[in-house]
Amino acid sequence: MSVESHDSRREEHKHSHAPKEFGRAFSIGVGLNLAFVAIEAFYGWKVNSLALLADAGHNLSDVAGLLLAWAAFGAARLRADERHTYGWRRGSILASFVNAVVLLVAMGSLAWEAAQRLQAPTPVEGVTMMAVAGVGVLVNTVTAWLFMSGSREDLNIRAAFLHMAADALVSIGVVVAGALYLWQGWEWIDPVVSLVIAVVIVVGTFGLFKRSLHLLFDGVPDGIDLAQVRAELVALPGVKGVHHVHVWATSTQERALTAHLVTDGREPAAMLERANALLVERFGITHATIQTEDADYAFRRCGVKG
Repeated sequence: MSVESHDSRREEHKHSHAPKEFGRAFSIGVGLNLAFVAIEAFYGWKVNSLALLADAGHNLSDVAGLLLAWAAFGAARLRADERHTYGWRRGSILASFVNAVVLLVAMGSLAWEAAQRLQAPTPVEGVTMMAVAGVGVLVNTVTAWLFMSGSREDLNIRAAFLHMAADALVSIGVVVAGALYLWQGWEWIDPVVSLVIAVVIVVGTFGLFKRSLHLLFDGVPDGIDLAQVRAELVALPGVKGVHHVHVWATSTQERALTAHLVTDGREPAAMLERANALLVERFGITHATIQTEDADYAFRRCGVKG
């Protein structure tokens, strides 16, 4: 038990720096995008561009998404108590799921509006569209870059990164639509480009939606093969069998495990030390609760033959 407590404290200390590390990124991202939403909405209304207005609405939803992700990082720092024994770490998973849903809904709304506009295309001011959208490319690319470093390890940060990368893609699409309108005079190009972008972003976001929903229901985190976890635990010296193995995510960064190990009863402290080291080093499982038992107990209580 002392081995588990030491590893948990060490990992808790390590992960406690994450909110501080990305706090500046969140504040910059929120500030930049709020300013750009105001600019884009004004010029979208002025030049009657659906692409600009839709992108402004999408950017506003992303500001809400950034605030949600930021709040989840703050909640992860709250200490566990008698009523919430794991603290509020799962808030980061919930934030990832909500962000994915918001992005999918926003793109569905964009596609619907584009389909309506396609039936009755209207002229737009291509130069203004391109200028405003060009600013959007810069703003969203900078914001996405702020979250790029954590987008692979943390699903919550990945959600923020995808939001900003999607916005950059939408803005690029608006620039292209404006250029094509100026070149060919195609009034239908604005809604068509909006439809194409919406489809691309939905396809890219659906993976985030599935992963976050999977973790919300205590699914085994990506990159962990439960059969391999069992095999490597049972291969440890002194372990004769393993059962009741459960692995889940307590947050977008942390993994937990519970398991029953059937042992020969010799050197229990050394066996637990090896088991905890294996779980941290091979599988990134930093919170392990291991019950040891002899073969007779395992058979009587769990019906498992050691």
